[in-house]
Amino acid sequence: MLHIEDDPSNRLLVRKLLVAAGHEVVDATTGLDGVRLAATAHPDLVLVDINLPHLDGYEVTLRLRGMPDLAGVPIVAVTAEGDRQTSLAVGADGFIAKPIEAATFARTVERFLRGHRERADETGEHRLRERAEKIVARLERKLGELKEANTRLEEMARLRREFLQNMTHELATPLTPVVGYLHLLLSEELGPLTPLQRRGLTSVEASTNRLRELIDTLLDVSALENGQMHFYVRDYDFGKLAARAIDDARAAATNGQVTLEAEAIPTGLDAVGDPDKLRRAMAHVLDNALKFTPRGKHVGVGVRVLGKGANASFAFVVADDGPGVAPDQIARILEPFYQVDGSPTRSHGGVGLGLAFAHRVVLAHAGSLDVQSPPAEPVAGRTLVGTAVTLRVERRPPPATPPPKR
Repeated sequence: MLHIEDDPSNRLLVRKLLVAAGHEVVDATTGLDGVRLAATAHPDLVLVDINLPHLDGYEVTLRLRGMPDLAGVPIVAVTAEGDRQTSLAVGADGFIAKPIEAATFARTVERFLRGHRERADETGEHRLRERAEKIVARLERKLGELKEANTRLEEMARLRREFLQNMTHELATPLTPVVGYLHLLLSEELGPLTPLQRRGLTSVEASTNRLRELIDTLLDVSALENGQMHFYVRDYDFGKLAARAIDDARAAATNGQVTLEAEAIPTGLDAVGDPDKLRRAMAHVLDNALKFTPRGKHVGVGVRVLGKGANASFAFVVADDGPGVAPDQIARILEPFYQVDGSPTRSHGGVGLGLAFAHRVVLAHAGSLDVQSPPAEPVAGRTLVGTAVTLRVERRPPPATPPPKR
């Protein structure tokens, strides 16, 4: 039996009475939860309160009566505030007033299981029409509230895009002289360096390069969200691009004590697009896999050719031995700034932009970024247990159309 009731003391009482009579009871605390649970639990009987949050008991009854799987399932209103004739008019089969008579409640409910039904009187049609008018009025109010909320969200999204754009430019401006003077110092154009000074400046340069890469990615994501990113179209070799991205990632793999294994990368994969942005997209996918793979584990990389001729597409596949991604998180990890673990104490760095950037780049190349967890097939000769990300682009995409704003 499904009991839809927001008051915990009433839920407890009904459960005790029905379980003692040999029935199994599942509870829902809101009208929406009750409708969802009814669709999955397929109860033999539904007990519903009238005064419920989200959807009231009348609306829940109307919704349940419209579900084919619940045809013939008795619905009984158990309430202190509802009206018997209105409850019957909207589709309930019975009405039990609160407070519940503990001595007879279970027997009363069992009568409905055996086929007992109550009928609305001659006012039923009028009450049903009256209830429908109230539902329409409520929907109109809700639509107005949703429209206002949507307008506010659109304004907040616009302000976020402007803030992101302005902030990244403000960060990039002071970084330019820092990079320039570091180059002058390391090249000893401003005087000779001691070995200790060189080690210190090299460390500063590495951190500065990381900061510059992050700012570049922020600028790119900001431009993509504002529809202002320019994609340059020229010929390139997808295989050579992939090989370069893999070579660039080997140092990070070594530092993280992760084994990066690549299949034999084919060449001669002539394509048209923006190779610079595609290489950076590949780098982000590789960096993500290396970041989440524990020490001593493996990351596999391969290139796939799908189809033939001008209609062919090329795929860059990266699989890892990391913890994997829950099914309900797969779509969200492609959103800017989203991280499965966004807490300050998370064990992995980054701000959640790499896969979002890669996703938008491949969309601009009429491709896709697909995530599987765990990987469906071996990569580089290994069956890995974490996540596989497949970056696919068309060999000759149609004229570049920027991805839709988000």
